[in-house]
Amino acid sequence: MATTRPVPWVPPLLCLAVLLGGVYYALVDAGPSLRTAGFAACVLVVMGVDALDRRVPAPALLAVRTALYAAVNALDASGVARVLFVLIPFTAYFAFGRRAAVALGAGCVAAIVAAYTLWVPDWQVRAAYISDLVMFALGIVLAVTMAAVAVREREARVRLERTMREVRDLSAADERNRLAREIHDSLGHHLTAIGIQLEKAAAFAELDPAASRSAVSDARWSADRALTEVRRSVRALGPDRFRLTGALTDLIARLNDDRLAVTLEVVGDEGERPQAALTAVYRAAQEALTNACRHSGATRIKLSLSYEDSGASLVVTDDGRGFDMREGFGIRGMRERIGRLGGRFELASASTGTTVSVTVPW
Repeated sequence: MATTRPVPWVPPLLCLAVLLGGVYYALVDAGPSLRTAGFAACVLVVMGVDALDRRVPAPALLAVRTALYAAVNALDASGVARVLFVLIPFTAYFAFGRRAAVALGAGCVAAIVAAYTLWVPDWQVRAAYISDLVMFALGIVLAVTMAAVAVREREARVRLERTMREVRDLSAADERNRLAREIHDSLGHHLTAIGIQLEKAAAFAELDPAASRSAVSDARWSADRALTEVRRSVRALGPDRFRLTGALTDLIARLNDDRLAVTLEVVGDEGERPQAALTAVYRAAQEALTNACRHSGATRIKLSLSYEDSGASLVVTDDGRGFDMREGFGIRGMRERIGRLGGRFELASASTGTTVSVTVPW
């Protein structure tokens, strides 16, 4: 257990009380003396030793404290210095633990009993000494209890700080993953589309200038769309609402050409649905279309979007040659995004085509 005390003010405050009480009693009773000066000096030394708490090994510090407390009591004419012995189990609790503190507390009480027995005749029948012993034992109990409470409070604070750090680390990791998914699902899709359109433009530059110009126009549209999505992400709390049906319609219009036919079938009314759910469905559609265009060699892609009271569902099918079912970052990101909303993501791929099914609750 650490030797650093969470309540370092207790020993010096108690020493100060003993110093003032003992000096006052000595001055009132017999006036200034060398004994009183020695008493005050010993108390000040005790306070100085407490300041060395972190730099002295705990066993040695305990022995030094005990010897100093005994010296202070020998020079004290008032008897108030006995209270210093309650600091032995109090400080020992932080250095050695509960059992050692209880044992030392019991030893202090036994030492007081032994001292009374040796030097105070018939103390067992004298109310003043019995009262002093009871109060001293009560002080030992309170000191150990205070130390226990302080240790538990410190441990609770350490656990809370550790938990807060873990929460911050998890939040940071979640945010990094979220940003990675956003970049992949939005910018990644549009950059892929730009690459495809520019390849088309280069291939048709001489054979079909009109088709080449159209491909360049589509690439420019994808670039503008990517910039629009970046701006929308920046002002995520802004007044503009994301419309899923319109976004899918625009996306499909730019993909349709003489080599690829993409259709959209919509059932139900979009209405004022949660933006997170609509965005998740749109990202899933983007990823499915990107994979179909890049990997499957599909000539026909069909999107079936359905708005229901319980949520939205999207099914994307293509007639491509399928692909390896091992999940890359894009598919894993889709699955995680849908899963975070409590939805369901399903993927089936064969040589006759691929089907992606997404369901997101409201």
